[in-house]
Amino acid sequence: MIVVSGEALMDVFDQGRTGTGHTLDARIGGSPLNVAIGLARLGQAVRFFGGVSRGFLGERLMAAMAQEGVDTSLVQRTDAPTTLSLVGIGPGGGPDYAFYSHGAAEQQVPLSALEAVAAATPPAAAYHFGSYAMVIEPTGSTQRALVERERERSVIAYDPNVRTNVEPDLARWREVIDWMVPRTHLLKVSEEDLSLLYPGQALEALADGWLRAGVALVVITRGGEGALAWSAAGMVKADPVVVEVVDTVGAGDTFQAMLLTALNEMGLLSPAGLRGLGTDPIRRILSLATRAAAITCSRRGADLPYRREVS
Repeated sequence: MIVVSGEALMDVFDQGRTGTGHTLDARIGGSPLNVAIGLARLGQAVRFFGGVSRGFLGERLMAAMAQEGVDTSLVQRTDAPTTLSLVGIGPGGGPDYAFYSHGAAEQQVPLSALEAVAAATPPAAAYHFGSYAMVIEPTGSTQRALVERERERSVIAYDPNVRTNVEPDLARWREVIDWMVPRTHLLKVSEEDLSLLYPGQALEALADGWLRAGVALVVITRGGEGALAWSAAGMVKADPVVVEVVDTVGAGDTFQAMLLTALNEMGLLSPAGLRGLGTDPIRRILSLATRAAAITCSRRGADLPYRREVS
């Protein structure tokens, strides 16, 4: 069982002008929810832990999770609204986000919600955290309390997935990353995020510092340049998979879901398993994750692949 914590929202795509405005297309989204759905499509047992509105958009999110096979027993329902993420697509296919999230449901997860996580069976082999739910309150404090409680017995996976539209203070993002690093076994971060957070710093130097701080596996995704990974065994590079890009929405989430899936399939999804990784299994894991992300890039929105599509 893998537990994914964070936000569930609606990605709203611009479909073009009408005579009186714009046509908008709302789709299930949110980086952590994408990871959860990606894991389910890849054949993994997964629970979602986060706040979801009782409004009609929240009901649509709950229905989507049920349809995809994501366990919703840890979802915290609230009367707060569902976040809308307006998504524009640039010339290169990259997303441009504008978040409407003031007082939204994902921000309303109190410490008391951890009681349900503690009572859940079977216990989780891994917990995935990421995106802006880690830097907003009170949800961020709740998630960090969960990390502190579980990090000795379960894999902690983390993808910062920076969203400055929600939290523009980069120092806050760096503060949370600094707190998470010594408690994280699998750190996946995009080169784009690193250029925002640590401009001018070499990827190798950042990875080396995180390994020395306690991370077992550091993975840096580089979009069309593939991916790099560092562990105690050394550095591994994955070449990009060439594909006709429709957009890149959900590509990083797909990559993370496939990393966790591959580790689980190989019997390595444990703190000891990650610490003992050699370069050959890392190379195989990166290859699968890169192929999975390429499939998502070939489709519109966060339409993550099924296991049968990735080989």
